[in-house]
Amino acid sequence: MLKSILIGSNGYLGRHLAHMLKNEGFENSNYDIHTQPTPGLENYSTLDISDKKSFYQLNPDLDFIFMFAGLSGTAVGFDKYEDFIDINETGLLNLLDWMRKTTCRARIVFPSSRLVYKGKKNQLLKEDDPKETKTIYSLNKMAAENLLCMYQNAFGIDYTIFRICVPYGNLFDNRFSYGTLDFFLNKAQNTEDIILYGDGLLHRTFTHVEDICNVIINGVQYEKTKNEIFNIGGENLSLLDVAYLVANKFHVKVKFIEWPKIAMKLETGDTMFDDTKLRNAGFSDYHHQVKNWLTGK
Repeated sequence: MLKSILIGSNGYLGRHLAHMLKNEGFENSNYDIHTQPTPGLENYSTLDISDKKSFYQLNPDLDFIFMFAGLSGTAVGFDKYEDFIDINETGLLNLLDWMRKTTCRARIVFPSSRLVYKGKKNQLLKEDDPKETKTIYSLNKMAAENLLCMYQNAFGIDYTIFRICVPYGNLFDNRFSYGTLDFFLNKAQNTEDIILYGDGLLHRTFTHVEDICNVIINGVQYEKTKNEIFNIGGENLSLLDVAYLVANKFHVKVKFIEWPKIAMKLETGDTMFDDTKLRNAGFSDYHHQVKNWLTGK
């Protein structure tokens, strides 16, 4: 039986991953900063990743460490940069420092973001395409990727990085990912019109959370994914496409406003993922579509 720990188990991706790791037969323990787990989460303990000493409570006899703890956000990072750096970068460094000073030789599995990329109009992005960090959060993700590569080179600590564009959906509760669909759904469910900046024609890759977790769990169990970075694919849609799907379901309208100055400065442009590398490795298996998920099909 594969032994793992999941750090960040109370978050959106974390709690889904914890649920699926259990179903896949992993011997998994869950950790987060909170004193209590989300409802239904088993084998839970508190872990403060900003405190390097807290890692020494962990058993180093592990196959995988799913490092899913972190702060996310765009403009908010400029106001809370200390917290973003402390959690998103120092937290990972504390884990890596514990690993190099103990017998732990687990593989770290890390979720990165579309926000590390320089967007391309109407083009799919490959893993080695140009990068651009416009926010503290995107800089954190890029730094984390580099730190994992650095520690692998210096100390032989293995990793697999999965870049995720726009996750959506849920398997067992009504909490959604922070971001695009969450914003649309909150508006529509409150019978408010959905607001789009500009013409809404920016494109993203949307991936259901179950597909994301399946790709991650299946992919990391093979040697050929070790010390590699993969884009997770899905369905390429414009924000306008998705807004209309949500609006039609809840019988609200879509309205357009001018871009706020700060939002325009931080916007990356189209970010759609080319997942050829993942497909060639044999681990891209997507079962969900946004339209079917919204209509319950």
